[in-house]
Amino acid sequence: MINYKNNSTPSNEVVFSQPTKHDGAALWELVANSTLDTNSSYKYILMSEYFSDTCVVAKQGNQVVGFITAFIPPKKQDAVFVWQVGVDASQRGKGIASNMLHHLLNSEGCQNVKFVEATITPSNKASQSLFQKLARDFQTDITSSEFFTKDIFPGDEHEEELKFIVGPINK
Repeated sequence: MINYKNNSTPSNEVVFSQPTKHDGAALWELVANSTLDTNSSYKYILMSEYFSDTCVVAKQGNQVVGFITAFIPPKKQDAVFVWQVGVDASQRGKGIASNMLHHLLNSEGCQNVKFVEATITPSNKASQSLFQKLARDFQTDITSSEFFTKDIFPGDEHEEELKFIVGPINK
């Protein structure tokens, strides 16, 4: 568990840990109140229960103020795929997302990870900046390439998803 202090008072301290199934509903609520793609509440409960080794929850007191859902792809054991990064609007700009990524990479579940992968839409400059910062922090490369093109999504509402890869990461 890592603590991140916003101010000097304990009530403002943000604590990073692995989520439990009891955190899943709060993750879903955070997403529902954001611009992130909303998955079912079941997805967040499932990720918190079965993939907690590669997920992070950030809490201020008992309130969830951020999270990462991620997993190790079965065919790529040296990578962690970051599915979603969410930070409560009241906490944005305080370095919580970046600190959660560092917490994730330093966790036991990511001890063999050399690469961080994510898909990001071209319009999501904040997420692109987050992963570019991660590459700078670890003094490594970042690449992006076409991955999920717009035509494979149903309807006309979803942008293409570019695949970003950060690494190799030396911890």
